[in-house]
Order: sequence, then C-alpha cells, then structure tokens
Amino acid sequence: MERIATTPGLYPLPDDAKDALSDLKGHQKHDLVSGDEGPEIEGVYDDVRERLVAVQRDAGLDRVVEGQARWDDMLAHPLTVHENVETGGIVRYYDNNNFYRDPVVEGDLTFSGDLAADLEAAADLTDDLQAVVPGPYSLADLATDDHYGDDAEFLAAVAEFLADEVAAFPDVETVFLLEPSLVTNPPGDGEDERASEAVDAVAAAVDDADVVAHTYWGALDEKVHAHLLDADVDAVGYDLVTDHEANVHNVAEYGTKDSVALGVVDGQNTLVESPDTVRERVDWFRDAVPDAVDFETAYLTANTGLFYLPVNRFEEKLAALGAATAADEAEEVTA
Repeated sequence: MERIATTPGLYPLPDDAKDALSDLKGHQKHDLVSGDEGPEIEGVYDDVRERLVAVQRDAGLDRVVEGQARWDDMLAHPLTVHENVETGGIVRYYDNNNFYRDPVVEGDLTFSGDLAADLEAAADLTDDLQAVVPGPYSLADLATDDHYGDDAEFLAAVAEFLADEVAAFPDVETVFLLEPSLVTNPPGDGEDERASEAVDAVAAAVDDADVVAHTYWGALDEKVHAHLLDADVDAVGYDLVTDHEANVHNVAEYGTKDSVALGVVDGQNTLVESPDTVRERVDWFRDAVPDAVDFETAYLTANTGLFYLPVNRFEEKLAALGAATAADEAEEVTA
C-alpha cells in the first residue's frame, strides 16, 4: 500500500498577509470581497501562494495544494465570487466558531474559471499539484437557491458548474472533493443517490488525475456511504480523528474503493501529532479492516482544512505528515 502525504488545503493566512489585506480592503478578513482584486491585492495572494507551496515542499508532502488563501468563505468560495451570486449575511460555518458569507444564487451558474486561475499559478511552482474543490453536495448545502427553485435541479446545476470548472484545470496529480456536508447534513432517501450522481458528474470531468471524495467531521450514514461508493471516484476519505470506530465499521462492513484517504491529523486542534502517531493511526486502520481488503494507495491527510490553526502549528502538522511517509519510504529501502 503506497502512502501519500497530503492535505485538504484551506490553509491559514500568515499574520503579515492578513494585516496587508485588511489594510488594502478596508475591513476584517471574513468581510473581504474576493474575485475582482486589484493588482496590489493579487500581489499579496501571489506571495502567500509561493510561501504556502514552499512550506509544503519543505515538509516533504507528496502532493502540494495551492493553499486556498483567497477562500475567505472557505468551501463556499466558488459561489461567493460568481457574478450571478449575491453574498448574503454572515452565517456559522458548520459547527465551528468561524463564519462565511451566505452565497445566494440568483442566476445561472455559468463558467467562472476562478479555481483554474489559481491552479495555473500554482502549477508554475510545483510538479506534484493537487486540486482542492468543494464537493457538489456540500457546496449546494452551504448556499441559498433563489433561482433554480428545486433542490434536485439546484444540486444538478452546482454539479454541472463544478464539472465545468474542473475541466479547465491544468494538469494535476490528484483532485480532492471536500464533502463534509454528507456527514453533517446527510441526504435523505432519494437525495442520497442524487448526491452520489453529483459527485460522479464532477469526477467525470477530471482529466487523468485521481479523484478523492473526502468526508469529515464524523462518519457517513451507512446508506449514504453505499451510494457514495457508486460514484466513479478513486478513493473515499475517512475521518479517523473525529470518529474512527464508525468509519472503520463502514469500510469493514460495506467495503470501499481501491484507495482511501485517511484523516489522521486533527485540522482544528493545536496539539501536534508526531510522525509515529500518524503512522500508528494508519497501521491501526489497516489492521482493523478485513485482510481481504487490499488498498492500492492511502492518502495520509488532515481530517479537515487547516484554516483554524495558528500558522506555526499548521506548519508543524505538515511536517509530521511528510515525516511519516518519509519514514515508510526509508523502511522500504532497508527492508
């Protein structure tokens, strides 16, 4: 089983960049308007992107993300910068003491190209690029629909929008579709199948890269898990930090894809895991599932985005992930 160190992105902004952006935009970070920045603001984000890529390279990560420094509204970002979306009031982001602006969809979700532009810039900095994209179910769940008028039609429209965005990406090694809402607000009967079809539609637009549907903040309901396995993704993510027993139960009882992503580092807690702890959690998972389950790849990752952490703790957690897979590689060489 190949072990690949990576993250789901959503990195914290360095303090000096926060201060510079606050001065340039005139208000606090969670109120900043993204999408049409002037050259000075773009320059700050370019500098941050270079720093975030360098941190990942220094940590020895096998996959490098763009960092999502511009995602002031976190997973809602692709909608909050869209021309046919009005950014509404501040709402709580899942169960955290963080907030985002409610994206209110008021017109057709046409192609934007915002995600691809950031990835194009990151592609000049690394050959091991991993894209980070909100999953269609989560993005629809975080938004308000004032245009399509039907939940199923809206989910399909969000999936089509994301598929068009993904199709414009430069060459990447991996695409992480982040789907926490499948856990925190699980779809009901009928909707669970549509959610899987939406993930499948986005994955189908990915050209020559592995697709990971990464879920977190708990474990999937059994039926939701079964439907997600029907989607044509290469791996499903399991949050071993929040609920390791229920996630192992799903895999042991119902199987999974040929590869998995394992949330083995806490993206919200400042306690830094050691490389040995990371490896032990992976080994525990491997021992807990049936011997007949043979994984091609395990993506070792934080369970959530790392936006919530102080910058120094964020960097230390990246280093732990990188060191964990480096130790595995060293063992293979000496075996």
